[in-house]
Amino acid sequence: MQIVVLPGDGIGPEITTATSGVLRAASERFQLNLRLEEHAVGHASLKQFGTTVRPELLDIVRAADGLILGPTATFDFKDEAHGEINPSRHFRKSLDLYANVRPARTYAGRPGRLGDFDLVVVRENTEGFYADRNMEQGNGEMLVTPDVVISLRRITRLCCERIAHAACRLAMKRRKHLTIVHKANVLKIGDGMFLDICRAAAKAYPGLSVDDILVDAMMAHVVRNPGRFDVIVATNMFGDILSDLTAELSGSLGLGGSLNVGDRYAMAQAAHGSAPDIAGQDVANPVSLILSTALLLAWHGEKNGAVRYEEAARAIEAAVARAIGEGRATRDVGGRLGTIAAGAAIAEILQAE
Repeated sequence: MQIVVLPGDGIGPEITTATSGVLRAASERFQLNLRLEEHAVGHASLKQFGTTVRPELLDIVRAADGLILGPTATFDFKDEAHGEINPSRHFRKSLDLYANVRPARTYAGRPGRLGDFDLVVVRENTEGFYADRNMEQGNGEMLVTPDVVISLRRITRLCCERIAHAACRLAMKRRKHLTIVHKANVLKIGDGMFLDICRAAAKAYPGLSVDDILVDAMMAHVVRNPGRFDVIVATNMFGDILSDLTAELSGSLGLGGSLNVGDRYAMAQAAHGSAPDIAGQDVANPVSLILSTALLLAWHGEKNGAVRYEEAARAIEAAVARAIGEGRATRDVGGRLGTIAAGAAIAEILQAE
C-alpha cells in the first residue's frame, strides 16, 4: 500500500512522525508492505515552491493508495492567487471526498465526562455553508457593500443521497441505529430535502432504526446522554461542530479520528488544528492522527478485500486504548509522555501482541 504523507504545519510534523512509527510497526506485524512517501504542504511548501499545494501533488496522491494529511494552518491561507491554498479543502474537493467519518468513544482509564459511549458522526463534506467548496468557480461568500456580506449554502440531492447511504451502511455494521441531525423547522427547503432523502435512503436497510433531532436540541441531548447514539448523519457545518463536541466529550479532541472518504479515494486527517502555540515542544497528542490512519487502513482493506489491513486497523485501535488505559499517553489525556514517546508506546504495544 502506497501512502502519501503530508506533515503540514505547527504540530503536524511531530504527530506525523509519531504516526509513521505506528504504521511501520503495523506494517511489520501484519505484512502490509506499507510505503510512505512524504511531501511538503502548507507553509513549508509555500516557502519552497511558492504555493501551499504544488499542482503535481494532486496527481501523486491520485496514483497512491491513500493520503495522510497532517494539520495545516488553514486560517493563514487567504489568497489563492498568491499560492495560499487551503490543503484540506483542496484535497476534499479535488478528490470528491464527500463523507467525513468522525468516530468518538470513551476509553478505560480515561472516563468520559458523561459516561461511556461509542458513536460516529458522518458529515457531508463537499457543500453546505462552506463557501470555499460549494461553488464550481469562485466563492459562496460575497461582500456586497463594505457593511453587507451574503453567504450562500448549497444543498443538492446527489450529495444528500450519497452521505445518507454512507451513514446507513456504517450503521448496519454497528448497532443499526441512525440519527439524522437537521434544522428543517427553519431551513425548510434545504434541510427539509436532506431530512426527506435520509429517511427515504434508510428504508433500503432492513432492521435499521432511524430517528431525527433538530441540531440545537441535539447539542443538549448529546451532552446529556451520548451513549444513546450510534451513527449520526448531518450536513457539513452541523456535522463539523457536532463531531468536535463528541470528540471532546470522550476526553479530548485529540482522541478523535477522522477519515475523508469518496468513491475512489480516502484521506486520513487529524480532527484538530495545527496548534502553533505548542509546536516543537513534544507535548502534542498524536492519537487523533494515529486513529485516522487506522481508519484509512480499514478503508483500504474493505475496498480491496484485504483482511489483514482491517486486522491492522483494529490492532492499532486496541493498542491506542491500551496505551491510554495504562497512562502511556500525553499529558492532555492523563499520561506522562511526550509526542514521540506516546507514539513509540503504541508501536511497542503493537509489536508485543
